[in-house]
Amino acid sequence: MQILENIIAAFLVFVQISIPLPLAGLDSGFISSSEAVLYSPDTKVPRNGELALRRAIPANTNMKAIQESLEDISYLLRIPQRKPFGTMEGDVKKALKIATDERASILAGIPADLQEKGSLLYASLLDGKGGLKDLLQFVKEKDPDKVSVSLASSLDNVAELELVQAPGLSFLLPEQYLRYPRLTGRGLVEFILEKGNGSTFFPSTGGEPKSTATVQVVIDGYSAPLTAGNFAKLVVDGAYDGVRLKCASQAILSDNEADDGRGYSVPLEVMPSGQFEPLYKTKLSIQDGELPVLPLSVYGAVAMAHNADSDEYSSPSQFFVYLYDKRNSGLGGLSFDEGQFSVFGYTTAAGREVLAEIKTGDVIRSAKLVQGRDRLVLPSES
Repeated sequence: MQILENIIAAFLVFVQISIPLPLAGLDSGFISSSEAVLYSPDTKVPRNGELALRRAIPANTNMKAIQESLEDISYLLRIPQRKPFGTMEGDVKKALKIATDERASILAGIPADLQEKGSLLYASLLDGKGGLKDLLQFVKEKDPDKVSVSLASSLDNVAELELVQAPGLSFLLPEQYLRYPRLTGRGLVEFILEKGNGSTFFPSTGGEPKSTATVQVVIDGYSAPLTAGNFAKLVVDGAYDGVRLKCASQAILSDNEADDGRGYSVPLEVMPSGQFEPLYKTKLSIQDGELPVLPLSVYGAVAMAHNADSDEYSSPSQFFVYLYDKRNSGLGGLSFDEGQFSVFGYTTAAGREVLAEIKTGDVIRSAKLVQGRDRLVLPSES
């Protein structure tokens, strides 16, 4: 058991604000490498939060087809030898054809009050700087650097347009879960951290040391409405403000043992890839090829710990940030615990560099829901 506990400590970043969750409540979600032989892995599982979040948007099918064509270019750019620019050109032309031929369908999926914004985003996707026409030209010039920059711009534009198309949940929640808080879209939580010993954070990308550090987390109600909703409510209630942290190897735990009863024991909530609604109280079987829309196998993934009494439920308030390391993964680079926890968001690129600097005694000075308050539905509002 001690060995297992050490493995758990090396895998997770925990933040606990209520009752301390025993390791026994967590290790039910962990299995040894001898028990978790992952076969036929999906090599295109998202490896960063931005990609995972983009795929999670329930948008127009034509937009998803454009997205898939562009994401294919991302993988082609990784080929270390001669780049297959001919294939890339075909992918861009396919995306352009869909965007042009299906313009009416794409714009029809946008709510009336967002039509102007959607039309501008659509025009930018086609003709704007870094849009599809620019991308096609850079591919023809066989300039991988310009292709990479333009591709990133086009994919960002695709995500923005998809978010405009997705004003709410694309499925109905089971009636028994309507008593829980829920998030009906995206939110952004901003943590301000400070050093407990009065020292400073040193940005890995350079810049002046600072007494505080900012970590932002995009939370996704499209795939995990109950989990993200409970988390957002806790943030709004100030439940994470002033929490002191402590570390064990690669784990960071809060030093707060009081239970203020503000959180909910939300059922385990996992959206499988290819499905339109989450599963509840059900873990995925990675060995059988089941993969979540929001994977755990991403550095900076944010998920709820299991409830102390049953791993069919998440903890009322304890979440963790996963420090994914492919060296500690199964075949295909998937975590052995993929599909076992309710993942509900990811730290942003700027926030990820701060995670390695968090030490015992550091404090969450504040946590704020800076975007998405209008998407948070509380039980009394239902």
